[in-house]
Amino acid sequence: MEDDAPVIYGLEFQARALTPQTAETDAIRFLVGTQSLRYDNQIHIIDFDDENNIINKNVLLHQVGEIWHISTSPADKGVLATCYNKTSDTKVMTCAAVWRMPKELESGSHESPDDSSSNTQTLELLCHLDNTAHGNMACVMWEPMGDGKKIISLADNNILLWDLQESSAKAVLSSSTALEGKGQLKFTSGRWSPHHNCTQIATANDTTVRGWDTRSMRQIYCIENAHGQLVRDLDFNPNKQYYLASCGDDCKVKFWDTRNVTEPVKTLEEHSHWVWNVRYNHSHDQLILTGSSDSRVILSNMVSISSEPFGHMVDDDELSDQEDQHQEDKIKEPLQDSVIATYEEHEDSVYAVEWSSADPWLFASLSYDGRLVINRVPRALKYHILL
Repeated sequence: MEDDAPVIYGLEFQARALTPQTAETDAIRFLVGTQSLRYDNQIHIIDFDDENNIINKNVLLHQVGEIWHISTSPADKGVLATCYNKTSDTKVMTCAAVWRMPKELESGSHESPDDSSSNTQTLELLCHLDNTAHGNMACVMWEPMGDGKKIISLADNNILLWDLQESSAKAVLSSSTALEGKGQLKFTSGRWSPHHNCTQIATANDTTVRGWDTRSMRQIYCIENAHGQLVRDLDFNPNKQYYLASCGDDCKVKFWDTRNVTEPVKTLEEHSHWVWNVRYNHSHDQLILTGSSDSRVILSNMVSISSEPFGHMVDDDELSDQEDQHQEDKIKEPLQDSVIATYEEHEDSVYAVEWSSADPWLFASLSYDGRLVINRVPRALKYHILL
């Protein structure tokens, strides 16, 4: 029974890292990383059974430290990367590593083990991304649609491109570049574009958004003062190659055409506190998810700047003359942008929102208190988009 009601899961640990299992396109599955100073940290594998509306979970131990970022291989269901805090000689470093989960947990749709106390399993370390020379790791990005062999990490002011070799047991730094300038330059986040043969990434540092060519490692565009305060997150439109979304501490979400970055194409001002996350729906790019420290998740319909600004086009042959006239009147008017829904199931800052990689109508959000909420796009809107 498909129901619009949210499904809520509590991790009992603070958490801020969330990712869909990118390579799993049949079963609905998310991974959550914990941030606990007192206990061993964990990765919770969350399988959502949408027929029965229940969550099954498996727990992997991540003993090296609290998890700040988590991402999964686009090609291998069992492989993931984490950025985590490591304390050595009273100094805290954020490191990054690539891991493999146990073979039996690689595919989605698992039952939860009966005895939840004894079911924690261990991650196998494949390799560290050596950052001794480069500083603190902010995030690890996998080449979209790639074979899982190329990753980019952002460390302080460095962009590092790695080749994973020997079944990911070894990470070789193939090229890098550093952000030059005054002051303490630190990347906060980045996204790898699925367009242009996957040769472009976008990064955020302070209030600036930059585009880079991964072949030459040169800057290709720069949006200075993209936001009034720190830029927190970025995402590329999956269907329009020059369109990029950004969000930040000025409570705004902005949409850019990277060919002309003097002004944003559109600005959303629906949140009342920092916006931590912005995500385009992978199939229907008018659907935009945002999560914020105002504890809310907002689903917006940004149809005017989507790949179908006039809605779903109907084939002329299917219409009678009378309908035809009506259809033509309709087509002249682009559809209106609007907020579809505001979700208030969280009571703490929402640090992450992600669409499922298996079901385009389903998404998860994570707040710092360890509450994971799974929601669906309202059915009425789903049918409006499809029909």
